[in-house]
Amino acid sequence: MKSKDKVCSQYSIIHCGVGGQGIILMAHIIGEACAIQGLPVVAAEDHGLSQRSGSVMVHQRLGLQAPSPLVPDGEGDMILALEPIEALRYFYFLKPGGRVITSTNIIHPNNESQSLVMKEKPKYIQYKDIIKRMKDAGAFIIEIDALGLAKKAGTSMAENVVLVGALSASPCFPIKKEIMLEAVKKLVPPKAVDMNLKAFELGFVAFEE
Repeated sequence: MKSKDKVCSQYSIIHCGVGGQGIILMAHIIGEACAIQGLPVVAAEDHGLSQRSGSVMVHQRLGLQAPSPLVPDGEGDMILALEPIEALRYFYFLKPGGRVITSTNIIHPNNESQSLVMKEKPKYIQYKDIIKRMKDAGAFIIEIDALGLAKKAGTSMAENVVLVGALSASPCFPIKKEIMLEAVKKLVPPKAVDMNLKAFELGFVAFEE
């Protein structure tokens, strides 16, 4: 897969996952990179249930002096998902032909488990069904084993940085790779810098493959 075919002046992202995965840090890294590059950026966070492994979502709009940081329905360029069920949950934000970068690791929500226990549902939703629904709707899907690559980098806590690396390789993403790396160095704990830089590079390569 060829990266950086072109660079767009405006770019809208929906970050999503569940509490504890580091969704907010993903957005902060991109925000910091925008500040370094001198690119306008606005964002809005929604993480009311994050302490209970609930759904977490961040709107982020780059290169745009927008009256609102919220991405309108059907206008997102990218969904960056640390959890595939959450990618499907917020899929309506994606524009036709938009991209989804998703981790392949499913974390089933508590209400789904409860429905199984109460016999209200016959089985858990399957990963392949999630991907099929999004592909059938016309999205371009990049599937990445973010957890596996994070562990390869030395820490399972770097799943989010793996996906940030993959995003940096995406066509149209308007921030230079070296600036994204600089932002990672500034925002992750000093003792974890080397592992996170490796995680970033593994994600970048995984997108290109």
